[in-house]
Amino acid sequence: MPMTTRETPAPGGRRGVPVAPDPLPIAVVDNHTHLDIARDGEAAPDVAHAIAAATAVGVDRLVQIGCDLPGARFTVEMVERHPAMLGGVALHPNEVPRLAETGGLQDAYDEIERLAAHPRVRVIGETGLDYYRTGPDGVGAQQESFRWHIDLAKRTGKALQIHDRDAHDDVLGILAQEGAPEKTVLHCFSGDLAMARECAERGFYLSFAGTVTFKNARGLRDALSVTPLERVLVETDAPYLTPAPWRGATNAPYLVPLTVRAMAGVLGVAVPTLCQAVSDTSEAVYGPW
Repeated sequence: MPMTTRETPAPGGRRGVPVAPDPLPIAVVDNHTHLDIARDGEAAPDVAHAIAAATAVGVDRLVQIGCDLPGARFTVEMVERHPAMLGGVALHPNEVPRLAETGGLQDAYDEIERLAAHPRVRVIGETGLDYYRTGPDGVGAQQESFRWHIDLAKRTGKALQIHDRDAHDDVLGILAQEGAPEKTVLHCFSGDLAMARECAERGFYLSFAGTVTFKNARGLRDALSVTPLERVLVETDAPYLTPAPWRGATNAPYLVPLTVRAMAGVLGVAVPTLCQAVSDTSEAVYGPW
């Protein structure tokens, strides 16, 4: 992605190419990104370029998430090639009902488990529940898949990254029933203040994306404000959820500093303090790069 274009983002559009923000004073981790995904017919990102652009602004480590079989295979290939990347593999909750309908779910589980054994795959995820895109007929398959991934994370000793869309109560309920892995991350946290407090009490980690910078996200900022600093992570979820002022453009790891600086303001801490905390917590959750 070129870094020199200085277009302003079109309102509601995606034509603007965001300018690289000022570098962070201490390097951090993009806790969740999808460098295998191209948006709206765009070319897939050049992974080496994406890593270099991120490193230049103080985002020197990435967690690449593959959430279907092609993405999981890509993830293993990339983490072998790029020392700045660790990986996560799983079947996204929206992928599971389709696999169940075609009879391919068990074979997909088997392959995910094989890929998860790679030593640089440190995450089982993203898994969880998504009631926004999947109708009632898919709920049972999603819930069973979530339980399977929880078990895999515990058996492998790897962190669990959870996708939760319009399913807060069921996500927390299933984690309570199954017993959450020691390292459980709510990716792209979307809950309210009460949920953030409950997650912190349970020892979960909350990862915040560019959504926390949106003008209409006061409730999300309230949730962040009560999250203990040692439980806070940051992510892009690229190519989606681009932080302000570039909302609507294609996201990439080099834009993490925009989210970090907004988060520091909400938490009432200095930017270097938040950066150090995010870096330390990321390595506590995922291990050294």
